[in-house]
This record gives sequence, C-alpha cells and structure tokens, in this order.
Amino acid sequence: MLPNARKQSERRSLMRSQLRIPIFGLGCAQLGGLYRAMSDADAARLLESAWQRGVRLFDTAPYYGFTRSERRLGTALSHWPRDEFVLSTKVGRLLRPDDSVRSGDCGFSDPLPFRPYFDYSRDGVLRSFDESLARLGVSGVDILYVHDIGTVTHGERHASYWKQLTKGGGFRALEELRSSGAVAAVGLGVNEWQVAHASMDEFDIDCTMLAGRYTLLEQASLAPFLDECLKRGTGVVAAGPFNSGVLAGGSTFDYAPIPAPVRERVRALQAVCREFDVPLPAAALQFGLAHPAVVACVAGAHSDEELGQNLAWFNTSIPSALWLALRERGLVDSRAPLPGE
Repeated sequence: MLPNARKQSERRSLMRSQLRIPIFGLGCAQLGGLYRAMSDADAARLLESAWQRGVRLFDTAPYYGFTRSERRLGTALSHWPRDEFVLSTKVGRLLRPDDSVRSGDCGFSDPLPFRPYFDYSRDGVLRSFDESLARLGVSGVDILYVHDIGTVTHGERHASYWKQLTKGGGFRALEELRSSGAVAAVGLGVNEWQVAHASMDEFDIDCTMLAGRYTLLEQASLAPFLDECLKRGTGVVAAGPFNSGVLAGGSTFDYAPIPAPVRERVRALQAVCREFDVPLPAAALQFGLAHPAVVACVAGAHSDEELGQNLAWFNTSIPSALWLALRERGLVDSRAPLPGE
C-alpha cells in the first residue's frame, strides 16, 4: 500500500449490519467502457493502482459493459485477500446473449454481446446474483443493491416493476440472501432518493447507494430521506459526487447536457473554491461524508492517472471557512452538516 493511502482506507460501520465500509470506493462503470472504451490492460492497470493506493471498496453491476465490468473486476479480485476488500454488485437486470449489441448501446463503448432486460422478481434477483458470482469468481458479496428502480428510470412502467420487487418476491429474495449469509447487507442502488425512501416502508434495507442526489450541487434528499436513514440506522453510500462530471470540469449533468441554471450554480461554487485556493472537485468528493448517515463516497475513474487525481482531491486539506462561506452564500442547504462540524 502506498504511504498516502491512509484516509481512503478508513472505515465506517454500516449501522444495521456488522459490515465496516471503506469511506472511499471505486465505481466500476468505466471498467465496462462507459462513454469510452477501456482495454483489458488499462482495466488491469487501473485496478492494480487502486489496490496499491489503498482503495478497498469496489462497486460494479452486470449492466456495466453488459457484464464486462464484473468480469474484469473478478480477474483482479482473484489476486487479493478476500477479507481485505468490500465488494458490491447489483440485481434488477438479466443479461441475455444478443449479437445485435453494438458499441454505444446504453452509453457503453464496446459492450459484450448481451442485452439487458429488467427483472426484479424473486427468481430474477436470485438468478442475477448467481450469475454475478460466476463472473466475479466469489462465493458471496458484501452488499447487494437493487439497480435503477424508480419512476424517473421507468416512467409509466415503474408500477409493474415495483410490483415485481414487492409482491413478486424481489425483496423476499434479498432477505433470503442476507439471512443465508451470501450477502452481508442489501439495499437499493439508484439515482432517485424517492424510491429508496418508499422502499423503507416495504422492506428493512441496510443501505442505499444514492448517485448524484446528495452532492455539493444538490441536497434535496436531506429531508425526508437522509433524516429517515439516520433515524432507522440505514447507511448511505454517496455515489456520483461529481453529478456525472459537471463538478469535475466535465460537460454533462445527470448524463446529459448541462442546463443553464446548473451551469450558473457550478460557477458560483467554483468562485468560492477559488477564494480559498481549493479545487472544486476536492470539495465535491469530501462534502457528502460530513452527513452522519453517509458511510462512503464512491467515484469512478477512466485511468490510473484519473484515480490518482481523485484520491489527491479526496485527501486535500480544506479550511472550515470554505464550507461556512458556501453555507452563508446559500450555495449549500443550511441544514446540511459540514465537514469539521
């Protein structure tokens, strides 16, 4: 492990389980070629760099690269002690062989020839889990998330998929896996906090991976969602801390062109960060962890160099005056806990 790897190796307890989670994790969508292709050699280099830098939390999904991410991650995992890393993957889609798959499908460059189909039923969840284990080369995972359920994702079809998850036994399958010890914790991996909040009335989830909805740019999920998580002891893994790129100098917000109001707010955040000589991405990576319900921050990377930059930002010293200035100028919710408070 490199000498500067201490902070990302720190762990927080997942309140509803015995699991302790590293506070920084590598999101592995890019291993599946999200937006641009990645060679096997570059994927191996990225993962080895992550390990040497002290990263011990890895999140993937069958959807990423249409199984490519899980396969690549599984190759790396075979070289590492199983008790030293925390692994999460997801259910909700089954991947079927399909030679019509082309580069660019669902945003993945050079995906493998499998077509994703939504299935949140009990049988679908169990089958997806078994297939993930085979690709990852492990006998169990630490956290299993239900992937991309919600009205924003599914529109008018949400009700039917929600029924699969509730009355169709999807949640029941998660309980079976948790009770058997095949997984240590279960929850949702989503881009919308409302469905995670609704799930708490249906099933006892351990954690939610919430992508892009509790960030330096937006904190609408503070109430009632994060308040309820804290009350129930449900952990939150804050993913997508750059809101799909805009907070790190990218050209997208929520995987789409940046709306004018978002662009203006980012400029205002950037201006405050400049006053304190702090990179905006550093503030973005560190902000979410101040909330007591948040147990980890997960960010992706396209290369070992990009990962190194993310970790440098994550370890940047940020004066408390910057956080207070953001609050005083109305750029973060007045109720949001700030680092160092």
